[in-house]
Amino acid sequence: MTNPLETLGNSTLKVRRIGLGCMGMSEFYGGTRDETAHIKTLHEAIELGINHFDTADMYGSGHNEELLSRAFSDRWDKVIVATKFGVLRGKNGEWLGFSADPKYVKEACEKSLKRLGRETIDLYYQHRPDPNVPVEESVGAMKELVEEGKVRFIGLSEFSSEQIRAANAVHPIAALQTEYSLWTRNVEEEGILETCRELGIAFVAYSPLGRGFLTGAIPNRDALDAHDWRRENPRFSKEALTENARFVELISDIASNKNATEAQVALAWVLAQGENIFMIPGTRRIERLKENLVAWNVQFNAEELAEIRSRLPKETAGSRY
Repeated sequence: MTNPLETLGNSTLKVRRIGLGCMGMSEFYGGTRDETAHIKTLHEAIELGINHFDTADMYGSGHNEELLSRAFSDRWDKVIVATKFGVLRGKNGEWLGFSADPKYVKEACEKSLKRLGRETIDLYYQHRPDPNVPVEESVGAMKELVEEGKVRFIGLSEFSSEQIRAANAVHPIAALQTEYSLWTRNVEEEGILETCRELGIAFVAYSPLGRGFLTGAIPNRDALDAHDWRRENPRFSKEALTENARFVELISDIASNKNATEAQVALAWVLAQGENIFMIPGTRRIERLKENLVAWNVQFNAEELAEIRSRLPKETAGSRY
């Protein structure tokens, strides 16, 4: 079985259900910006059939978009790139809040187009809701960008069901991007997955590997780089890691039975939750990229999925942020 090409929600974009999240190539997970190695990974992803690449203007304060521009300058016909606006950062990377003011939406789009070196953005997301701007206004500005030919399709990230419905009434939403994995399942409880299915919106899962934790590669905090932002994340505190080890124990048990890796099991479970679900696991390494794609060889029947549900811990220690 291969990574199939599917229509992304309310759009005409044909993308692979397993894409690539590019954030870690610019910051957050420690290490250095080895652009030569990262561009090699991006090129290998194309060779492996991946055509869906996800970035944002705030990743590396613009660096990530520029990286993709350098990597794809001679192969834009082979890729579909999604980027985002709405999270504000200062010159030194400091966090300044959110903005979806219509004027800012237009300005952010122009800057992303310039960094990407393109005339049109394939998929443009509002990265987070702006508590001070009604969603109808921000999506109205995004709709104008579509009409101007600067954006092909629009999406939302981390929006509630009510906000999704309000946005979709202004302009068809192609995709909703939100965290979803074996240890982050609030989109089920809050009806967000159901809303997306009802409205024909693709659900794009980010961090399907639990920011790396579900692979079993982070048994303790010593496994994290000194500059890794996860050191500040509540789920990666010493106490939370100890309690959340229950997830890895379950995944490891399943992986053993399926002759697969923990990463492949975690990804396969997310994909098994619905045909409208796409994902963008992130990696900087070609070997991990190849490993992730083999998740298609891990299949679950209804009985196995029910058993996994029954064995999953009811709660995850530590908040997401």
